[in-house]
Amino acid sequence: MTARAAATSSFYRPAEYWEDRARRFAVEGDGLAAVCSYGMPGFYNRLIDFCQRRALEPWLKVGPGARVLDVGCGVGRWSRLLAARGACVTGVDLSPTMIAEAERRAAASGLASRCRFMVQDSSALEAGGPFDLILCVTMLQHILEVDALRRALQRMARHLDARGRLVILEAAPARAASRCNTFVFTARHRGVYLKLFRECGLQVKAIAGVDPAPFRTWLLPHLPRLPRPLRLGALALVTALSAPIDALCGRLLTKRSWHAVFVLQRDSGE
Repeated sequence: MTARAAATSSFYRPAEYWEDRARRFAVEGDGLAAVCSYGMPGFYNRLIDFCQRRALEPWLKVGPGARVLDVGCGVGRWSRLLAARGACVTGVDLSPTMIAEAERRAAASGLASRCRFMVQDSSALEAGGPFDLILCVTMLQHILEVDALRRALQRMARHLDARGRLVILEAAPARAASRCNTFVFTARHRGVYLKLFRECGLQVKAIAGVDPAPFRTWLLPHLPRLPRPLRLGALALVTALSAPIDALCGRLLTKRSWHAVFVLQRDSGE
């Protein structure tokens, strides 16, 4: 089921939408259907998770005691990974159920002492700090209003240590593409993000690709019109075709990638 198919109204209420999504999927397996593609089969979301981990790995090296902020933490998959590496992690999310599940999973992994979680709206972020690393994975693409998006980036920049880094992974194609947009998601042109970063006092230190294989974005706009048995087969096919391309070339084919990793620092003049 896609986000478009799940829509009952064209009016997006983020807190309600994410709480409903968390209640449906946060406790299911790894919780990937709550934080990757809404209600998609496990194999599809596992590929997304794999691609994200591979793309982010060079930027998630932290030392013991590093102060980390995970914005839009969901069920805490990144928070737990970084806490297991010795970081002291603060995770924030709009959904109380996501936060409760993140706390439960951290405790079950023996990481509760290095994690704290809070219910917060990113556009009004107040999480202490400053932080050595701020991580934000596929959260900004769900903030549809540009003013709210700008406020979220400004709040993250203010929480960042002068020598820290902000790592963002978002749907940010280098070519204009709206065919996969829904009432809860927008794939902004990469240039829109680059302009906003400058306006928010952030310097881009690196950009990397995530998922250059085009098959999933070709299929997704047509998926709701396919009969259910054909839908599952089509998803399996595009997942199989995408996996080797994304795994081998994801970080390298930056201009062809649908998602991008942005590595940012505060502007030295700020």
